[in-house]
Amino acid sequence: MHTRPVIGIVGGIGSGKSEVARALAALGCEVCVSDDLARAVLDEPSVRAAIAAACPAAALADGSIDRAALGRAIFTDRSLRAHIESIMHPRIEARRRAQFTAAPASVRAFVIDAPLLLEVGLDRECDAVIFVDAPEAHRLARVERSRGWDAAELARRESAQLPLDEKRRRATHTVVNDGDRAALARQVDSVLGGILAAPRARPT
Repeated sequence: MHTRPVIGIVGGIGSGKSEVARALAALGCEVCVSDDLARAVLDEPSVRAAIAAACPAAALADGSIDRAALGRAIFTDRSLRAHIESIMHPRIEARRRAQFTAAPASVRAFVIDAPLLLEVGLDRECDAVIFVDAPEAHRLARVERSRGWDAAELARRESAQLPLDEKRRRATHTVVNDGDRAALARQVDSVLGGILAAPRARPT
């Protein structure tokens, strides 16, 4: 039972969700990064074996999983994606709960940074959801620099997620990330203050 609010972060690909998570961490929040937990889960031998059996194309000779190959496979095969999620998500959730339980009492809030927070229903565990709004040109520049994607690849990847308008509608707060880090930090500080001051909407 959490005595502090749980905050989810959503936004378009390349919007800067990780920057917002880092800003919240700097303000005394405990941040759980689902991608980091997924990497740890993929190191579990039983998980590697189950994924290799389900998706041989992602299995490497040393027994590890090629995350890029796995990502390509599940992006184009919905049933495979559901199967892989059924293997991964319960283990990721267990690690998240353990991380939050072990967090020090001084933590001001818990933060979930998960790529598909709304799509997998994690928002039901959140007291607040922050939408990170960023101009498309900025998002494209970020993914070109960090992932080597062009505009077509960005659009293709986003088509597998909820539309941005839906993410924005389902969020409780919005911050704008247009490249000004100081302005973003001020917005995050203000939003966190509002969340901490608000009455808790759900019994956690």
